[in-house]
Amino acid sequence: MKRIFPIALILFIIPLTGAYSYKLLYAEQFYKLYHSHYIQYPEDSAENIYYLETALKRPFVNPLNALGIIKTKDDWERYRILFRMHVNLKLIEQYRLLALKYDKFDAYFYNYPFKQENLKSLQMAEKYYKNALYYWDKVLEQVKLLDDNKYIYIEGLEPWEDELYRIKDGDLNYDEFINNDLNRLYSVREAFEKMGNDTY
Repeated sequence: MKRIFPIALILFIIPLTGAYSYKLLYAEQFYKLYHSHYIQYPEDSAENIYYLETALKRPFVNPLNALGIIKTKDDWERYRILFRMHVNLKLIEQYRLLALKYDKFDAYFYNYPFKQENLKSLQMAEKYYKNALYYWDKVLEQVKLLDDNKYIYIEGLEPWEDELYRIKDGDLNYDEFINNDLNRLYSVREAFEKMGNDTY
């Protein structure tokens, strides 16, 4: 009896890590790993960007396990286009959030001692804003594909259809938003570049 107890204890302590794990293979699985944070740190955005970019590269699940109710081949085609459009929109949001962490909204005279650090930070912000613009082009590609197909109502995808409607209506226009961000960034950068000992 004394020998059985330690063996039972050891077996209880050893983690059964492989027992409930499964491989991530499909676009929807990676998409489900995307999550919002109350306070968004750069590493949170980077993690979400990884999941979303991977989702765009992976194959889709069987229509039975889709995120909406798929009944026909036409439903399936519309679902996949809407999925890509939505994921690209989420990537834009994440890249803009990441850019905001490096962006500077004003160039105060007392920032001169940190001029080079601020210019490097603005360079990072510009890079992330331009990444967001890249994904806006991808969104517009999917919107064009949806224009070429007839409308089909798919239960469960109403929020994605709302995004599509807002894009077509011009209410959701990341080209305008991001270019406004970039133009402001360029003016702040110019102010930093003009700083010198005489302005401090």
